[in-house]
Amino acid sequence: MYTITDLKPGRAVTLDGQPFLVVASQFGRKSQSKANMQCKLKNLKTGAVIARNFQGSEKIEEADVGYQRVQFLYGDDEQGYTFMNLSTYDQFPLTAETLESSKGYLTEGLECDALMFEDNPIGINIPSTVVLTVQETIPGVKGDTATGGSKPATMNTGISVNVPLFVNEGDKVRVNTETGEYMERAND
Repeated sequence: MYTITDLKPGRAVTLDGQPFLVVASQFGRKSQSKANMQCKLKNLKTGAVIARNFQGSEKIEEADVGYQRVQFLYGDDEQGYTFMNLSTYDQFPLTAETLESSKGYLTEGLECDALMFEDNPIGINIPSTVVLTVQETIPGVKGDTATGGSKPATMNTGISVNVPLFVNEGDKVRVNTETGEYMERAND
């Protein structure tokens, strides 16, 4: 059990049976009144952010969250996305809504971390960079340079990334998953 002074950013708590991550917290006390902690909490299942004020002697339950190493196997928006736990080899599906924007970076065999709550997967943390293959783009022209500009390219996962003019179909490129930007050609 946490006290209000334990509610620091990055801590996971359980409220009404739901797991929340403390995003921000500020301790306060007004003259003779009890101490309080104003917190911004992100629901780890739905992604909703709420504000909550905790009073001095209130006890808050610690959330049973952790990470397990998993591998993406296959999937799409209709059937769901299937992952395999790398320590137990158990397979489990996650919906497109659960994965949000990260599904555009999932490639077969990609290893990532599954966020677990009460031994059930509730989300995925993908690596900060992934290697994707350019599936469709306008052809490069002789003389195009790395500093010359960019063009849109559709990746093998279906997302669109702006790439330099010299990148062609079939090239492997490294993409930043946090910004969605091209980083470099990949040799993998």
